[in-house]
This record gives sequence, C-alpha cells and structure tokens, in this order.
Amino acid sequence: MAMPSKGTDWDTLKAEMLSRASHDVKWRDGKTAVYVFNAGPDVEKVQKEAYTLFMSENGLGPMAFPSLKKMEDEVISMGLGLLHGPDGSVGNITSGGTDSITMAIKTARDYARNELGLQGQPNIVLPWSAHPAFDKAAMMMEIEIRRIPLRDDLLADVAAMDKAADDNTIMIVGSAPCFPYGLIDPIAELGALAQKRRLWLHVDACVGGYIAPFVRMNGGDVPPFDFEVPGVSSMSADLHKYGYCAKGASTVLFRSEELRAHMIFDCADWPGGRMVTPTLAGTRPGGAIAAAWAVMNFLGVDGYRAKHGQVTEAREKIQAGVEKLGFKVMGNPQLGIIAFTHEEMDPFAVWGKLFERGWFTSLTTEPKGLHLMLSPFHLKVADTYLDDLAWAVDEVKAGHAGKKRELRYS
Repeated sequence: MAMPSKGTDWDTLKAEMLSRASHDVKWRDGKTAVYVFNAGPDVEKVQKEAYTLFMSENGLGPMAFPSLKKMEDEVISMGLGLLHGPDGSVGNITSGGTDSITMAIKTARDYARNELGLQGQPNIVLPWSAHPAFDKAAMMMEIEIRRIPLRDDLLADVAAMDKAADDNTIMIVGSAPCFPYGLIDPIAELGALAQKRRLWLHVDACVGGYIAPFVRMNGGDVPPFDFEVPGVSSMSADLHKYGYCAKGASTVLFRSEELRAHMIFDCADWPGGRMVTPTLAGTRPGGAIAAAWAVMNFLGVDGYRAKHGQVTEAREKIQAGVEKLGFKVMGNPQLGIIAFTHEEMDPFAVWGKLFERGWFTSLTTEPKGLHLMLSPFHLKVADTYLDDLAWAVDEVKAGHAGKKRELRYS
C-alpha cells in the first residue's frame, strides 16, 4: 500500500478502523480468555484517560518529565511492597514480560562476568514449562538454554535442575505460575538451591505477580514465591496482565541496587551527550507508565482483592463444571489460569467447536488440553462457557468435529 497523496478526515478513518475491528474477537463480551485482561469498563476508562493524558511524554527524559519518574518510582514501590521486596530492593517499568525477562538475563549475565569471573558461554537452567521469552533472550545473547523435564505433577524438578547446573550457569528459573498450566513452581526449594550453589534465581511472575498477593490476602493458600524466599535475586511481573494496567507495562525487580547496576546502559562516547537507560528501550511511552500508576491507585488493595476474588470464583466454578463433563484439570491451579484435558476425546476438536460459538481461548500441547486465562468479567459468563463446552463435547462425541484450526502466538 502506497501512502495516499491526500489525507483523509478522521471520521472516515475512524469508521474504517471500527469496521476492520468488527472481525476481531469480542473480548468485551467475555468470550476471550487470552491476550486481554478484562477488569470491567471502570478500569478500562481509567486506563484510556490516564494513558492519553501522558501519551506524548517520554520516559527517556526524567529531567524533562519528572512526573513520569515519580509515577514509575511509586509503581515500583507498590510492586515491591506486594512482593516482599526487602530494604534496598529496586526495579523499573518495562514494555512487557519479554522485556523484563530479557533485562533480568542481561543483568545476571553481566553480574556473572563482572563479579563472579565467568568465562566461556553462559547457560540458563529452567523448567520445560518456562516461557519462550527466555529462549528469545538467550538467542539474542548467545546463551545456552537447558530446559529440564517436569515432575509428574507438572512442576519444576529441582533435583534435576541442580544436576544440570554447572560453573557457567548464570541463572536458574522458576515460574509463579507457568503459562501452560497455571501452576506455581516450588520456589522455596529453588531458592535453597540458589543459596547452596550461589546461583541467580529469577522468578517469572509475569502472570502471577499482581494477582498472587491478593489471592493470598483473600485466604488462598499461595506458597512462598517472591522475595520472601531468600534465594530470589530478580523477578518479572506484568502490570498489563493481572495488574489490569494498559499495554505495554511490566516490572523487572531486583533484590538490591548492586544487582540492578548490571542492567543499566550508560554511553557517553558519541557527540550527543551521555545517555543512560535502565531497560532495553530508549523512548518509553509515558502513557503506559501513567496508566499503570492511575490504575493501581484507582483500585487500591481493596479493589484488587475484589477483582481477584471474582477471578478465583470464576476459576473454581469452571473447574467444577469441566470436571463434571469428564475433563481432568492439570495440577492444582491457584491463580487465574486453568488447563484441562480429556482422556476420551481430542481437546483440540472441542476447542474448534467452541470457536464456532465465538470463544477464543488457548491450548496446551502436552498433554493436549484447553487453557483459560481468566479475568474478573469471566465470572459473568462462566455458565455460558460451561453450557457451550457441554455442547462442544456432545458435538465431538457425535462426530461433528468441524474445521481443524491451529492456535499460534504470532
């Protein structure tokens, strides 16, 4: 498409954009359980208005925009407060989970080189269920990835990870929770291993960082997973997931400034003056920082507890419903993700039938299963989902498999 020689009025362009969006998933109807976190129209309003207030401001310039620096500092402080950050713990807002994980890996690598005398190719030891963002970052930095098979309960095998680690291991990883199954790895055991072997433990709480503390406040039995585990060096936690903030916003957090210092980029060897950036990005959208600050203050502890109480209720309701239909839930989900399989039929075929009813959800491949990442709004449509799931099961049993589809994250 060539750029038009003459501009088009906004009303026409807006109509065209809305027309194109008519073919997108109807996430506001609650039939999407991946990509979007629907905390309701009140939160959406705060996201949009706060974002637009600062959409032209740039987080690259704290001297020019001290308001953004102050908001970022306060968001990080709130995050560390929720995740048991000790005195001296620090962090920064990034563009998303991949960004946070990438920066944590870069920091651990440089720490190993500068403080521990690492020579040769570094490696990372992580469970098979850990997010592919680790592979992406490792590919860019030429770091070896060692994925370790899971225990029978689909959690990280700490003993096997211990055996796989060596003198060139710059990081071990645990998820809280992992994306495929929604299960929290044994972080306390990984922390003990990290302390015993002097290893850097990163907890990927991109999904769970801003829901698990509130589930615990609501009485949920959430095991230790954050900086309360002494061996944890860094964490990633996404604001735009269960923090219900605008995309893209995540946090990368460190136990101390001494660790974070190895993340900072500082360059003066060019004619434009000294440039210091904490994360991968240079320009950082002010809107994402402002919206995160606004949503966190808008909801507060009570608001998050209420929203996450709805997520828990939706998950428990759906778990009971799918088990009645003969599905087996994978592991013991405690947060907002639930995955379930069926021994007598192909879950992918069931997914295809649900797609015909307008549901856009995720899948697991081993074992084959259906996967839901639930938001507060899903409590309102849980009965509808279970009714449609029952219909889909009957259709598959009757041999009406429908058109095969493939879910790809691309």
